[in-house]
Amino acid sequence: MRIRLAGLLAGALLAVTACTSGGTTASSTALPTTGGSTTAVSTTAASSIAGTTSPAGGSGAAPADAALTAQVMNVVNTFVQDNHLRSVLIRVTRGEDVLVEQAVGESMTGVPATTDMHFRNGAVAISYMSTLLLILVDEGKVALDDKVSTWLPDIPHTDQVTLRQLAQMTSGYVDYEQTPELTAANYADPYKQWTPQELLSFAVDQPLYYTPGTNWNYAHTNYVILGLALEKITGQPLDELLRSKVLDPLGLTQTSGNDGTPAILEPVLHAFTSERRSALKVPADIALYEESTFWNPSWTLAQGAIQTTNLRDLSVTARAINSGRLLSPQSYATFSSTELRGKTSAVAGCPACFEQGIGYTYGLGVVISDDWLLQNPLFSGESAVEAYLPSQDVAIAVAVTYDPAAFDATTGAYVNAADQLWRQVALTVVPDNPPPIKKG
Repeated sequence: MRIRLAGLLAGALLAVTACTSGGTTASSTALPTTGGSTTAVSTTAASSIAGTTSPAGGSGAAPADAALTAQVMNVVNTFVQDNHLRSVLIRVTRGEDVLVEQAVGESMTGVPATTDMHFRNGAVAISYMSTLLLILVDEGKVALDDKVSTWLPDIPHTDQVTLRQLAQMTSGYVDYEQTPELTAANYADPYKQWTPQELLSFAVDQPLYYTPGTNWNYAHTNYVILGLALEKITGQPLDELLRSKVLDPLGLTQTSGNDGTPAILEPVLHAFTSERRSALKVPADIALYEESTFWNPSWTLAQGAIQTTNLRDLSVTARAINSGRLLSPQSYATFSSTELRGKTSAVAGCPACFEQGIGYTYGLGVVISDDWLLQNPLFSGESAVEAYLPSQDVAIAVAVTYDPAAFDATTGAYVNAADQLWRQVALTVVPDNPPPIKKG
């Protein structure tokens, strides 16, 4: 599961350069990654891989720019071949115009991927949760600087930590997902149903990495606690809160928590992985490629915020959530703030403490890469991205699954290919304001 950290921090954990149409570059701060290597991508080579569009998966509107659509799919098809991907779902919009809505590759052997297939959205729900918190702030029901102990006094350190610090990940809590004990237990039984209390038991009794509010580290612990706090604040289950205040107002009819089970709505984009190779001590000369579609995701986030979605909803999310459609101007400014740039640093023993910069900055439940706002989950053989550029009203949504060759033969590690791909696509769609591109 340490692979997941590399994916979630993909914009920061490698050196990046901001590419422009003029060929100039600007550097940003980075850390080494525990994932695989980065593959340079050609945006000019032709490909014979066919793309398909499911009539049920999109608006049915003709592409706004056929030439641009062809260029984007050329990038996608080349990337699929060069990076050993099993499938890619991609939707690109500018305003209300759909530029691309395509599926490439297979879900299962002999079963083509289609744009209406459902998959897990992982950290995308973090932005839903932070938006929910800010909605409650706008309604006057809570303040960001309220201490968490007001509602959860029995959780260690909550008397020092505020709601803002949970949502911004500046609390200092250890990330339970990065503890060897949780990693070993989850890989030993990937179908286990974890409770929030079990997850927190791996982290909250440990000392904080730093005084709350003085640094930053990515920690799933924050959002498990925040989920419990939101339920206490409102007296409602988190899944019902997210449905009534975020999902329904945005028309996200294909995004759901599936009653807390590992089920996924049909049709399903199937995922496969080799990531348990090290945990199971499988030698490099023995094949390991197992289906992970229905591994239990209960370890990933707050109970009630563990969801599945489809490409259209992921695309709508990119535009609606990252433009602050549901928020007051003040709350949206907080959501999209880049105040952490230059104000964080590495901490001994903390795997996700680093100096934030142009390539990766954390807002309030959202990643900011230069001028783009996004989430980029990676786990259980699947990666995805929803990204938005407010100045040009461009949204990019991508979901990716992997072929066996995408995994390291010794460790089973893999990179967030969706995060790499959307940046290449953005370079084609918005050449004058692309996101930072990782060096090869």
